Amino acid sequence: MKKEAVNKSGVSPVAESDASTRARVARSILQHGPSTASELAQRLHLTPAAVRRHLSVLIGVGHLSSRQQRVYGARGRGRPAMVFELTDAGRAEFPHAYDTLAIDALGFVRNALGPDGIQRFAEEFVAGIETRFNELRGEYDNPADALVKALNDAGYVASAHPVATGKQLCQHHCPVALVAAEFPELCEAETRVFAQLLDSHVQRLATIAHGDGVCTTHVPRPVKPSDHPNRKAAS
Repeated sequence: MKKEAVNKSGVSPVAESDASTRARVARSILQHGPSTASELAQRLHLTPAAVRRHLSVLIGVGHLSSRQQRVYGARGRGRPAMVFELTDAGRAEFPHAYDTLAIDALGFVRNALGPDGIQRFAEEFVAGIETRFNELRGEYDNPADALVKALNDAGYVASAHPVATGKQLCQHHCPVALVAAEFPELCEAETRVFAQLLDSHVQRLATIAHGDGVCTTHVPRPVKPSDHPNRKAAS
């Protein structure tokens, strides 16, 4: 059986072409709004059958949804055509300027209100994690587990791992890394909230915003009186 050729990226030309065509279909819907398969075929110079094949894939991955076309006035024979539109996930595939906008907005806040303005914003931003933690706390025996769940709900892809001196709280993704690189007050406020929620003197070891692969926070094990090196054994 003859093997399908692949390019330097390990992708076959057919698969690469299909992906490119699907991107064109999605971009056409983004530019022109909800569209029928016939409208897309005409705009992109494709056959309706080819367009429907790509539409099916885009619906399957959650980038498009479909509904019946609204008909105004007298209806002709047959069922109304289906109209395809982008979902939120589909729109997320296109470039956004949210990070640039956020950085510019916080720069304006700093110029207008000074460092205290950024500090107040940072505290408000991380308050959502605290709120979610408080909602979850009763469901978990360990507060660190509740915090991991709260962070995951906020999109941080978090986990906690035991180490010799306590636990390491890892965030494998940071939705605001580019903004936090310009405004480290966000990371500082987050660290303070971690300490408050875990009732521990936590230490931030690494952050994605500073170029590290993972945001890592050390949560020390509580020191019991018997563990203290200067405490004498009871006679």
